[in-house]
Amino acid sequence: MRRWWTHSLAAQFIGLMLLALALSQGIGFLISWDERGQALKAAAKGEFFSRTASLARLLEATPPALRDDILRASGTSYSRFWVSPDGPGDAMAWRREAWTQLAKPLPSLTPWGPKAPKKDQDQREERHESVQVPGIGTATAAVTTPWTDVPTHAWPLSGPAKFLYLDAAYGMGLSVELGSGAWLNSAYAKPNGNSFWTNQSVVSVAVTAIVLSVFGIVVARGIARPMRRLAVAAEALGRGETTAPLPEAGPDDIRNTAEAFNRMQERLQRFVEDRTRMLAAIGHDLRTPLTSLRLRAEFVADAEEREKMLATIAEVQKMTEATLAFAREEATAEGTRAVDLPALVESLCDDLAELGQDVTFREGPKISYRCRPDALRRAIRNLVENAVRYGERARVHLARTDDTVEIVIEDDGPGIPDGAAEQVFAPFFRIENSRNPETGGVGLGLSIARTIVRHHGGDIVLANQAKGLRAIISLPRVD
Repeated sequence: MRRWWTHSLAAQFIGLMLLALALSQGIGFLISWDERGQALKAAAKGEFFSRTASLARLLEATPPALRDDILRASGTSYSRFWVSPDGPGDAMAWRREAWTQLAKPLPSLTPWGPKAPKKDQDQREERHESVQVPGIGTATAAVTTPWTDVPTHAWPLSGPAKFLYLDAAYGMGLSVELGSGAWLNSAYAKPNGNSFWTNQSVVSVAVTAIVLSVFGIVVARGIARPMRRLAVAAEALGRGETTAPLPEAGPDDIRNTAEAFNRMQERLQRFVEDRTRMLAAIGHDLRTPLTSLRLRAEFVADAEEREKMLATIAEVQKMTEATLAFAREEATAEGTRAVDLPALVESLCDDLAELGQDVTFREGPKISYRCRPDALRRAIRNLVENAVRYGERARVHLARTDDTVEIVIEDDGPGIPDGAAEQVFAPFFRIENSRNPETGGVGLGLSIARTIVRHHGGDIVLANQAKGLRAIISLPRVD
């Protein structure tokens, strides 16, 4: 779940929208809870008054012999009716009688519920509530208070009526005097129905959450799609690939980001092209003065001095030619394609072995890798030839980690001095004190190799071993 949350923009967007929905529903519930409860109580009280008044009219209009049948038939799951010869007396005694009546089963029906235990009754009798009574107004009543006379304007019949609360919820009682002098008693008790999580509210919240989630997915994908395109293009650019310009469309923020990336890519390509042209121009322009120097050195009378001058000129010319070759290769835009990397490295090792160099390749995992194969082959060749030149032999193998693909070249040479692991990659840097081109080259091999590998998004790391040097070409995995 945590990985899904951190890696998915849609998950975060939907989660935040659902959290906002929950908070808004909760705040709305807190605001409207009391008002809704009062409205439900008022509605229940109004219905209770109306039903009792209708039953009183019915009892006065029918023969007394039918009274018991009418009372039994009028009872509901939440109300009971009975007639007493005397008016209501002690409120506590009447409440106990009301709970007894409510606990009686209806004809052909299951009981409304067990008689309230004495403990529950005592608890009810200690609670208070404030309700809105239709026609009476706000009445604060405790279950220990005596009967309340119902005002004539709030009661539709001419006979007097008395009212009380059975408990602090919806329980209430009413006693109405009939024309015969008897009193109709009615008791009403219904569990608290003022619950926020009704079926209707649950369905409403669920439908709202689904609708918000759908809209959230659409919006998140609309944001994530150009971001993914940008990430892919940036990764390809970092690996030295030429990518097509991103579509400059959508909202201002996304369009501005795409425009900025396209401008950056254009500037980088222009910078690389200008640098390559500059290096090529410098190398080309150096040929003329070098040729002139060689001609003049031929006329030096001292043979020993002449040979030193010619050797120095040859070294400079060799460095110039290497620079020109590197610039030409930089100017050549090689396409990126997927290759069988172990096969590419093995074929290179076989070619060098056929030339008499001590190079061995150890089989490894099969890896398909997207790269510029000619450039990468040159970088690997430079490292392998260095291993053979300075370490007698080269042992090559491939390894794969969670994030990288590694090409490892090991030799049996003396290694490199401590602290020189980065210096050796500087252009024209050579460790040998003699700086003999026959043994040390011109000092561009490692620099070219690292440049190529870094254009692929990777790097080269050198490390001394107990015997020899290990060079690791680390390339980012793109699968």
